[in-house]
Order: sequence, then C-alpha cells, then structure tokens
Amino acid sequence: MQNITAEELKARLDAGEKVNLVDVREPNEHAEFNIGGQLVPLGNIRNFQVDELENLKDAEVIVYCRSGNRSGQAAMLLETMGFSNVNNLAGGMMRWQELYS
Repeated sequence: MQNITAEELKARLDAGEKVNLVDVREPNEHAEFNIGGQLVPLGNIRNFQVDELENLKDAEVIVYCRSGNRSGQAAMLLETMGFSNVNNLAGGMMRWQELYS
C-alpha cells in the first residue's frame, strides 16, 4: 500500500485527471461530505463484497475515509484480493477539509 497526500490528490483532480476514488466510510458520512468517491464501506470490503470494484484490479485505486485509518485497512485488504495499485489518502477527509474547506 502506498499513501497519497491530500495536496497530491487535489492537484491531480484540478488537472482534470480521472482517478478511481473509493470512499470506505459509512453511508451517513458519505452523504455529509465526500469528494466524489464511490461508496464501498469498509464492512463490505472486509466481507469481500467488492464486485463493483472488480474492473479496477489492475488500475490505480485511491481509498479514503475520515482519518486514513479505515482506508489503510481497506487498502491492505484490497491488495490481498489482487488489487495491484492501491493508494491510501493520508489524513483522510479530516486533512482534506483542513486544507480545502
């Protein structure tokens, strides 16, 4: 698992790069604030319920949560499932909002 900073991700998004964002928080957290990621809660990943992500196994996937903890767990699990390029958003949405809200 690699980490990506909020600054690096923001620069890539601002440049119009298409990135595969996966939000591993709970639905209520996602509804409150998100940066456009596909919602796949950590519980689903723990239960290997990741069918909607199967087509991304060989693509870069950037996972995020509130602080970077759950997304770190999700990144490691996805790697064990065969995902080859998983990045964790360091500091999660707390860091993102600190910089960009």
